[in-house]
Amino acid sequence: MDGAPTHVDWTRGDYEISTDPARLDLDLTHRFLSEDAYWSPGVPREIVERAIGNSMVFGVYHVGPSGSAQVGLARVVSDRATFAWICDVFVLPEHRGQGLGKWLMECITSHQELQGLRRMVLATRDAHGLYAQYGFTPLEDPSRFMVRRDPGR
Repeated sequence: MDGAPTHVDWTRGDYEISTDPARLDLDLTHRFLSEDAYWSPGVPREIVERAIGNSMVFGVYHVGPSGSAQVGLARVVSDRATFAWICDVFVLPEHRGQGLGKWLMECITSHQELQGLRRMVLATRDAHGLYAQYGFTPLEDPSRFMVRRDPGR
């Protein structure tokens, strides 16, 4: 291992994307994931904190006169060598329609630590068009993939 990961920041207009987990608003992140996200209703805060602590995070921030406020997030679970899973992607409703989801995907797919991977995967119910722009396609052979679920989680 090459040591601690280097945090990367991108700026576009009044927005920033940062891979620094210390910048995340855990209250906002937990609230969105537990109350608004279809994929994680009721997720406990401690699970969100542990997931963030074991992932690469891409926080989206609106920068204004009084500072910056988180308005989105994506998490990437990866070995940084062969595989990555993009998950927990969101932009708050009041900041949608400004290309932030596209920019977030550009930052993720161009990140230095995620280059040369054999496979990047994600799951979506309603954003297929967005992800297709970045080379994501339906599984060629879904029968090769399996899942183990814990019904209590």
